[in-house]
Amino acid sequence: MSHPDSLEAVQTILEYRFNSLDLLRSSLTHASVASHRLASNERLEFLGDAILGLIICEELYGRFPNFLEGELTRIKSVVVSRETCGHVAERLGLVQHLSLGKGIMESPSLPASLAACAYEAIIGAMYLDGGLGETRRFVLAHMSEEIDRVMAGEHQLNYKSLLQQHAQHDLGATPGYEVLDEKGPDHAKAFEVAVVIRGRRYPSAWGPSKKTAEQRAAMEALRVLGRLEESTLPVDQQQDDE
Repeated sequence: MSHPDSLEAVQTILEYRFNSLDLLRSSLTHASVASHRLASNERLEFLGDAILGLIICEELYGRFPNFLEGELTRIKSVVVSRETCGHVAERLGLVQHLSLGKGIMESPSLPASLAACAYEAIIGAMYLDGGLGETRRFVLAHMSEEIDRVMAGEHQLNYKSLLQQHAQHDLGATPGYEVLDEKGPDHAKAFEVAVVIRGRRYPSAWGPSKKTAEQRAAMEALRVLGRLEESTLPVDQQQDDE
C-alpha cells in the first residue's frame, strides 16, 4: 500500500492532483505486493500503453507533415519503447514511490521493465481521472524531449528507407546511388554520392563512408522533392549544410 507521503510526492512530480487517490495508488501497486493481480497496476499499464501510443502518434503526425507512415512508425517505436519509458520514469523519480513485494525490494537490482510499467500505469490512471487533455500535457512535457533526442540523431533517421518508400509509392521507381568522387588516403577516405531516380540525378553529398554519404544524398533528394523540412533534419546534418 502506497504511503500518503508517496502519493503526495508523485502528484507533485506529475504536476497533477488526482480526484481519485485510489487510481493513483493502484498505478503504483506492483503485482508482487497486490492481494491479487486485479488489484495491481497491470490493467492500468495496459491502458496507459495505448494512451501513450495515441498521444505520440498524434504529436508526430502534426509535427512532421512530410513524413511517410513507415518513418513515423519507426520514430514512434523508439519514443514509446520500454527503454525510453523507463528512462523518463527514472528521471522523474517515480520508481522509488512504487509499492513492491519484499522479494523484489531485497533484490540487488530492480527489473529493467519496472520503471516503464509504472510510467504507463500512471498514464492510464491520469487518463481515467482527468481525461486526455491533462494526460497529453503530462506526456508531452517529458516525451517532447525524447522526440527531439531522436530527431537530433541519437537514433539516426533512415533517409534511404524514407526515400525508397516515397519513390516507389509516388514515382514508381527505386532510387539508385552513384559514387561520383572519392578523396583522401585509404584509411580516411571521403565519398561523394548522388541519388538517381528515373534518370534524374539529385544534389550530391559527401560522407566519411559510402553508407553515410548515401544517407546524406537521400536526405538531399528528399529535400528537393519537398518531402523533408529543414526543421526535421538532425542538428548535426543542419550544421553540415552551413
